Amino acid sequence: MASTAAIALCSAAQAADLPVYTKAPPPPLAPASCSSPQQFIVTDCPLTYYGITVYGTIDVGAGYETHGTPFNRNIITGVEELVQKNSNRAQWLLTPNGLSQSNIGIKGVETITPGFNFVFDLNFGFDPYSLTPANGPRSILDNNGVPLALQTSNADSSRAGQFYNNVGYAGFSSQTYGTLTFGRQNSLELDGVAAYDPMGNSYAFSVIGWQGTAVGGGDTEDARVSTGFKYRAEVGDKWFRVGAMAQVGGYDQNNATQGMYAFQVGKDVGLGAAGSLSLDAIYTNDKGAVKSTMLAAGSAAFAAAPNTLGATISDDQSVMLLAKYTYKQLKLYAGYEFIDFANPSSPQTAGFTDIAGIPVLLSNISQTGFVNDEHLQIVWTGARYAFTDTLDAGVAYYHYDQNSFGKTFCNNTSASTCAGTLDAFSANVDWQFAKKFDAYAGFMYSRVHAGLANGYLFTNNFAPTAGPVAPSTHSASNVSGLYLPILVTSLTSSQIAPGGASMWTVTDSLMGSPYDGAGVERLDDARVGIRAR
Repeated sequence: MASTAAIALCSAAQAADLPVYTKAPPPPLAPASCSSPQQFIVTDCPLTYYGITVYGTIDVGAGYETHGTPFNRNIITGVEELVQKNSNRAQWLLTPNGLSQSNIGIKGVETITPGFNFVFDLNFGFDPYSLTPANGPRSILDNNGVPLALQTSNADSSRAGQFYNNVGYAGFSSQTYGTLTFGRQNSLELDGVAAYDPMGNSYAFSVIGWQGTAVGGGDTEDARVSTGFKYRAEVGDKWFRVGAMAQVGGYDQNNATQGMYAFQVGKDVGLGAAGSLSLDAIYTNDKGAVKSTMLAAGSAAFAAAPNTLGATISDDQSVMLLAKYTYKQLKLYAGYEFIDFANPSSPQTAGFTDIAGIPVLLSNISQTGFVNDEHLQIVWTGARYAFTDTLDAGVAYYHYDQNSFGKTFCNNTSASTCAGTLDAFSANVDWQFAKKFDAYAGFMYSRVHAGLANGYLFTNNFAPTAGPVAPSTHSASNVSGLYLPILVTSLTSSQIAPGGASMWTVTDSLMGSPYDGAGVERLDDARVGIRAR
């Protein structure tokens, strides 16, 4: 068992404050802004003045891992909760951001005319111990040329040290015509996983929360787009909802693709006394998607340019199907994603600067690695049950299945192109003991097999975790499916609210791919923590 203490502090308006879909139910009145330090601590009041809210989360902790790697201040989680290639020995560790990315932000809603608002959100994620910006690619650079057994924690991420490394967008929201925003925004898949993951995208208990493979359409750096348009609306009187997203510009505009577009359609179905059902489907197309790679120890590439990174570039397509059934205090979740990786149709002819500002030389770019298309299938399911308004528990199962996509078929550990699988099971309990503080406990067990275990020092992990959390994760809006202001927030933590759908706060994710050479990374981790917001 491990112990972590995680304290987080944040003030934020609930997601319902920022309407996105048309004809949505009127949001509840927002709580009055905090008028004293005591009120800030003991109530759920936000720091909101003249329509502008300052908000954030601090999530700190410590933990134990049976196959861990040392703390790294740049990786967005500080440590590697999921089994990694470099997972190697038991150790106690500082464990920040176990349930959510520590962050600070400012957001607002300004009424232009009744029913038509200007909205904006700017949010920055950081490591609470070192106060350094969350920067996945930098954590990889930290380990350039270092043998596996001597590495610190590292993994790729869409958070790459930018001042807006979570979100930074503005736009307009209409009760009649929907919401249109532009800037750095979550992918539709990141929003979708936050809504339909039984573990709410937590790093400690969710494979698809820790890794960005699912939410980036195959590559974690694509979980966010820096220059993207995003549109959401409800069609008719809640007949169905739609979403669309498109990227403007490419690598030079701090994006990790040369082009991206996505579409979504969803529906909430009332079943009367039998409960309700929420369904969503998302299609994403990424051209020239980037996955940062490390320069190997002793390689000529590292010797020639140690302050650069490598990259694998591919054209990715994905389809994600999501479902959630709600009956009284019980919620059942299920998700499926199919991802196709192919060699880029427009290969790079020169090096470039990645989203972290790190040079990538042409000689270190892989663009022909998919002799056959790689097909990665991701499946998850789980449940949550609310015992009271302040206490709930959940279980989840995650499965990855990769085909053999090399020159010859294989289903062993001889190559990362061999067929392989990942399996993980997790459970947790979350108790809100104060308005802005939670306590949680749980575990995650993960294991990789065959091609997905290529090059790993260890291939399985058991990770018990417990601790307090703040701000309270139980203040989420009582909504279903994706019917919420997705995500004019990025608000705070993404843990699950027992009485609601809990999808209102995408905090992050998102780390390295499980299918690549860097692997489905991470093993045994045990933690306790407390968070406040």
